[in-house]
Amino acid sequence: MLIRYGYEITLTCPQPTALVCLLSVHEDRAADIRIPETVFTTPGVPTSTYRDLFGNRCLRLVAPTGDLTIWGDATIEDDGELDRSLPEARELPVSELPDDCLVYLMGSRYCETDRLSQIAWDMFGTVSPGWGRVQAICDFVQGHIQFDYMQARSTRTAFEAFHERVGVCRDFAHLAVALCRCLNIPARYINGHLGDIGIPVVDPMDFSAWMEVFLDGAWHTFDPRNNTPRIGRIVVARGRDAADIPLINSFGPHVLKAFRVWTYEVTNLQQMPSAAEGAF
Repeated sequence: MLIRYGYEITLTCPQPTALVCLLSVHEDRAADIRIPETVFTTPGVPTSTYRDLFGNRCLRLVAPTGDLTIWGDATIEDDGELDRSLPEARELPVSELPDDCLVYLMGSRYCETDRLSQIAWDMFGTVSPGWGRVQAICDFVQGHIQFDYMQARSTRTAFEAFHERVGVCRDFAHLAVALCRCLNIPARYINGHLGDIGIPVVDPMDFSAWMEVFLDGAWHTFDPRNNTPRIGRIVVARGRDAADIPLINSFGPHVLKAFRVWTYEVTNLQQMPSAAEGAF
């Protein structure tokens, strides 16, 4: 299937402000892109890109005083399959994990393994190791936290989400990531597009957060927010938690004036509109 995805974000800055944006599809899906991402800014400003420590593509620019709109749109080919389930996948002892997995066992800004370790072992220490234990964590998190956009808070940590029992998709992901790490299961935080493909459409659309867990020598997708296999995930960025991969990192004050995201199936390779025409 073909999936069209994109975004339109407008910021207001009181003075020229440096930005780093993580909004483009991850390099590991480059071979699936059918219409490359076209990015515009209004007004037009110089931009450059680089790869961060986690391999994510970062857009670098300076926003002028006043409004700046960043607009991007692309089409990707997807296999149309649901997230894979591998119930027999095993946990690996820490001594057998690849070196690059070890960072995903450590505590991080939003995933306080030190504060959640005893809780994790008390709750899941007797569950059989492997896929089933990770799924048990996702089942718990999905039932423990109430999803509520109106109570979103950018500073909420996994430990706070555990006690407050409310949040948005990033809070579900942070708590599940932290609980996995407490049990010596490498887990990383994912930001990306997840359209309402194969399920009832829910508006407005937004970027989504989920996690990947290392089992049996490979990374596997788990989604504690939705907690059901979905079609058409598009990874934008991977990191230890949301502090590593903010959509927009602003080196100065700004106000979010407008925010629009789209992810939907298309039947052909549609011609890209201009930024002024919009995405639809």
